[in-house]
Amino acid sequence: MFLLEHLDQTVKKMKGQIANILTLMNLGLGALSIIFVLQNELRMGLLFITIAAVCDRLDGAAARRFQSTSEFGKQLDSLSDIVSFGVAPALLIHQAVLHEFGSVGAIFAIIFIICGAIRLARFNVMESHGFFVGLPITAAGCILTFSSLLVPFLEAYSFMFITMILALLMVSSFKVRKM
Repeated sequence: MFLLEHLDQTVKKMKGQIANILTLMNLGLGALSIIFVLQNELRMGLLFITIAAVCDRLDGAAARRFQSTSEFGKQLDSLSDIVSFGVAPALLIHQAVLHEFGSVGAIFAIIFIICGAIRLARFNVMESHGFFVGLPITAAGCILTFSSLLVPFLEAYSFMFITMILALLMVSSFKVRKM
C-alpha cells in the first residue's frame, strides 16, 4: 500500500512539472531564436518564435489540466515570455528592417521590449477574470514576428509604425477576452 501511495505522489509531482517544462522549452526556443537572428538566419528565428508560441499555449493548458498552477509558474512564464515574445521578435524585426533607421530603429525595438515587460508585470500583479488588459505579449510578439514576412512588400517605415502600435496596444487599457 505504501508503495502505491508513494508512486501516486510521484506521478502527481511529475504531472505538476509538465507546465514548467513547457515554459522552459518556450524560454529555450526564444533564446535559440535570438541566436539565429544574431547570425542573420531570420527564417530560423521566426520558426523558433513560432514553436515557442505553441509551447506557451500548451504550458497554460497543462497547468490547468494537471491543477499545477503556482506563483512560481506564473513568474517563470512571464520571464520566458519577455525573451520569446519581447526580445526575440524585437531583434528579428530590427535585423530584418529597423536597422535601416540606425539608432531610431533600435529605439523602436527597445520600446517594444519595454512595453512588453510593463504588460507582463501588470499581468502578474492584476486580478483579471476572463479577460486580459491590453494586448498579450504573445500576440504582439507573434504579430511582429510574422510582419517580418512582409518586408519585401511594405515600405521600411511601415515597420516602425507596426512596432509602435503593437507596443502601445500592450500597455493600453482595452480588454481582450481570454480564450
